[in-house]
Amino acid sequence: MTAIPASPPTPRSWTGPLMVLAGGVGIGFAPIGLRFGLDELGPQAIAFWRYVFALPLLLALVFLIERRAPRLPNRFILMAGTFFTLDIALWHHALTLTTVSNATFIVNLGNVLVGFGAWFFLKQRPHAFWFVAAALAILGAAALSLGGGESGKGNIHGDLFAVAAAFLVSGYMLCSNIARRTIGGIEAIFWLTFVEVIVAAGIVLATGETFVPKTAAGFQVPIFLALVSQIAGQALIVTGLGRTSAAVAGLLVLVQPVVAAAVSWRLFGESLTVLQAMGGVVILFAVWLAQRGRKPRVAVD
Repeated sequence: MTAIPASPPTPRSWTGPLMVLAGGVGIGFAPIGLRFGLDELGPQAIAFWRYVFALPLLLALVFLIERRAPRLPNRFILMAGTFFTLDIALWHHALTLTTVSNATFIVNLGNVLVGFGAWFFLKQRPHAFWFVAAALAILGAAALSLGGGESGKGNIHGDLFAVAAAFLVSGYMLCSNIARRTIGGIEAIFWLTFVEVIVAAGIVLATGETFVPKTAAGFQVPIFLALVSQIAGQALIVTGLGRTSAAVAGLLVLVQPVVAAAVSWRLFGESLTVLQAMGGVVILFAVWLAQRGRKPRVAVD
């Protein structure tokens, strides 16, 4: 009897994971942009303008793609937007106190927590490959952060802020995953950004930071972050979440600290040791392993 080969995965089944992975690369530039913008604006004001500059472009994309005004958001979009804004607020503060790779590593542990959260709250038990990938991702991220190339630059207070942000990012990923079941990707990111503008404005007021940069050049970093991290990064992640399980998406986003550490090595002198480089390779392998055995998902476009 001739064996019938298994059908290869359809291109569409890979769309979600690829979007999440590409979005993780875009988000990886967020701490880089922040470091460049601190001479003109505070960390919370940079986040606020990132959302503000992205919002009209996202609205235009909704009209262009959907050919109508955005529908009203569901409550999970509102929750996800709030979680994300608070996450970024704590992360931005952490980045002013500790190293890029330290803060990014700790925050991204929240992406590993997503898998356990989805299992507990949504009854989505991760595939066996996921558990191996999660363990490898943690080991790789730890090596990337603690490889010794940044001795003396870390700060325990900054690390604690990053820990709090890690729990918030897991809530953001879970709520976004649920929200995408009933709302399209571009509409989801528009409403997420709308919520983020409102919450971020309150954070800027609460922290006493100024809204206006010292010079017009101070808007360059927020515009860069709006295009690369908000529209190209967060939008791709949220859209991809509609076709990717929360657990797998959480690990795919772990490409972010690899990007952040590699770029900051060149720009800020936060050099990578051999151990850190090996950690980055392990993370990339874990990212590949995470999507093994996943089931294709169908979502609202």
